[in-house]
Amino acid sequence: MVRDKNKRADPEVRRDELLKEVSEIGRPDAYVLHEVIRLEGDEELRRHGLALFLSAFAAGLSIALSLIVPGVLRSHLPETDWAKIVSSMGYAVGFLVVVLGRQQLFTENTITPVLPLLHDRSVKTAVRVVRLWAIVLSGNILGTLAIAAVVAHSGAFEPPVLKAFAEISHDAIAHDFWATFVKAVFAGWMIALMVWFLPATASAAPFVILLMTWLVALCSLAHIVAGSVEAFYLVVTGAASMGDYGFKFFLPTLLGNTFGGAALVAVLNYGQVAPEVEETKAVEGERPD
Repeated sequence: MVRDKNKRADPEVRRDELLKEVSEIGRPDAYVLHEVIRLEGDEELRRHGLALFLSAFAAGLSIALSLIVPGVLRSHLPETDWAKIVSSMGYAVGFLVVVLGRQQLFTENTITPVLPLLHDRSVKTAVRVVRLWAIVLSGNILGTLAIAAVVAHSGAFEPPVLKAFAEISHDAIAHDFWATFVKAVFAGWMIALMVWFLPATASAAPFVILLMTWLVALCSLAHIVAGSVEAFYLVVTGAASMGDYGFKFFLPTLLGNTFGGAALVAVLNYGQVAPEVEETKAVEGERPD
């Protein structure tokens, strides 16, 4: 049966069809995964700026759980080699809330809107991607600054927990530019891979998020949003300056996360399905109205 043209053109309808196909297949091929994420990216690129910002700000607040939960766990665990393995699991809590709650996180957006750009290769789509990144990143960072100040000065946490927060946060600015950049490349790569996997995971999605983000914490990698909570915690407590945040953490981490997600995942994974994408575009271009 031939579909109505308007339905074919509706990204949300097409994405729902593909998600149904994924659930029926169980293990979809790379092209199906690409199309699910690309159509989701199309939806995100069309969202209202204020809605994007508020969602990103909420994500900046929620991701503080990736400092709070490990800090509380660390304050109750003995100082042994295995303690970090356990406390690092708490890092995943913030990501579970953000990803399952469909809040906007910058590192997810290093792959989701990039696929529509690779598909269209137009100036218009490139401008929309930059707009999305600017809105989401600013919302994320402002959210992390706000929640870091609350965590540090609200009196909600006992001194041993605050000490644990400071110890965990110190790692965010403890390395030189290139070390942080490389750590950020790995983190951006792993988070973008997680996004690529998620459409095929169905009910196992929380486990995939838990595993991938736990590994980011266990390997002490640099994540621009979760790490901003840590770095801002040091700033608002006087243990670091804004210069430390900007040059030791923010700049190398932003560059590394963006390269790790956009280049190592979005571009390479697009490359493996590019022939099918071009063939589909050609076929759709030949269809009569």
